[in-house]
Amino acid sequence: MNLQSRVESLKSRHADLDARIAAEDQRPRPDADSLTRMKLEKLRLKEEMERLRARPS
Repeated sequence: MNLQSRVESLKSRHADLDARIAAEDQRPRPDADSLTRMKLEKLRLKEEMERLRARPS
């Protein structure tokens, strides 16, 4: 997998997590533990994307 396709894959997973977080947040009683796990994963993905983009080509 080349760098660009890896970043695109991470972007897709990041967007999916964003949608899942929004959906969970809209529930009458959101699961705080689940939200925390998803937000941490989303942050990890963002940091990995930034690290890959900063890498010299």
